[in-house]
Amino acid sequence: MQTKLTLRMEDELIRLAKSVSEKKGKSLSKMVADYFRVLTKKELFDNIELPPNVKSLYGALADSNIDEKDYKKYLEGKYL
Repeated sequence: MQTKLTLRMEDELIRLAKSVSEKKGKSLSKMVADYFRVLTKKELFDNIELPPNVKSLYGALADSNIDEKDYKKYLEGKYL
């Protein structure tokens, strides 16, 4: 079931959000719903205690410039 939600925010923010939604081909309602889904999932995971070995790795690659091409290159070098 869907329910209407009224939000109040700055005119400029609304204008920018509508512009982004047009570029993405999504409705503003869909973008807000997606954002709320991400927030609620993050809240769920914030309450989970990670094992020490995983916790030590968490965020290790956040500032890296590694992408999928680098990973493929690594795998080709390792297995081919």
